[in-house]
Amino acid sequence: MRLIRGLSHLEPSKKGCVLTIGNFDGLHLGHRAVIKKLAERGEKLALPVVVMTFEPQPLEYFLGENAPSRLMRLREKVIPFAKLPVDDLVILRFNQHLANYDAEQFIADVLVKQLNVKHLVVGDDFHFGKARRGNFAMLKDKGALFGFDVEDTGSYQIDGLRVSSTLIRDALGDGNLALAEKLLGCCYSVCGRVAHGDKRGRTIGYPTANIQMFRKNTPVNGVFAVTLTGIDDREFDGVANVGTRPTVDGGDKVILEVYLFDFDREIYGHYVEVHFKQKIRDEMRFQSLDELKAQIVKDVAEAKAALANKHHSS
Repeated sequence: MRLIRGLSHLEPSKKGCVLTIGNFDGLHLGHRAVIKKLAERGEKLALPVVVMTFEPQPLEYFLGENAPSRLMRLREKVIPFAKLPVDDLVILRFNQHLANYDAEQFIADVLVKQLNVKHLVVGDDFHFGKARRGNFAMLKDKGALFGFDVEDTGSYQIDGLRVSSTLIRDALGDGNLALAEKLLGCCYSVCGRVAHGDKRGRTIGYPTANIQMFRKNTPVNGVFAVTLTGIDDREFDGVANVGTRPTVDGGDKVILEVYLFDFDREIYGHYVEVHFKQKIRDEMRFQSLDELKAQIVKDVAEAKAALANKHHSS
């Protein structure tokens, strides 16, 4: 899969392509169904499969701090995309220029002139261009004019629920990890590099791996039973806290800290993945570090029991 950042790196395609456009946050089962359908069309037409997405996501550009929490950072998205039947992943920087791009002009310049799209798959609620004037109906009209087909992504359902990033975000916010996993097709996880923290966990006997989140807000919050991968091809059990650590410093920066059971190694700099298996409790403020320590003992016991149960059932 080729990664193409920005319109300036997009070479005009003589042959054409099949294309889908969206945020693809979480790359859930609904997204995967769209890409599978697009790949089948690409194979039939003997054309490359192209996915176009945006960074930041448009709502993050417009709403800033008030935007919904995202399920995946860009890097977390690119890694699984590379395993799908996608030839080119085009990432457009969402900025003032793109927000003000006239919708008809975007179709003519980007979709037709540069990408030479032959088949386009988008949601029927898709909007784009200045004042969000571009929509499904406009794409259908322009498709008839320029010679490309437009297909609706359709709604992908599981157990009567329409799979969407919003539904997954809500499930994670409610601590319903089982529902999120069902809709994602895999356990919810967060990737990041292990960084130096304030080493405070060591002073109370629970050294933690601090994982850089690089996000303003997060769909998960609280204490969780987790597994961690990215070290020696092994999976390590642990307990994680995601939040602002109200007892310790009560800041507004979201921090992910993982205490791994029976683990004593320096892993600074490793790029790891934390898999959220079960929510144990919400984040709480304690009156003292002793109170916090007593709660951690309970959290560790609960996480061990939850993970033992999951390992046994799988």
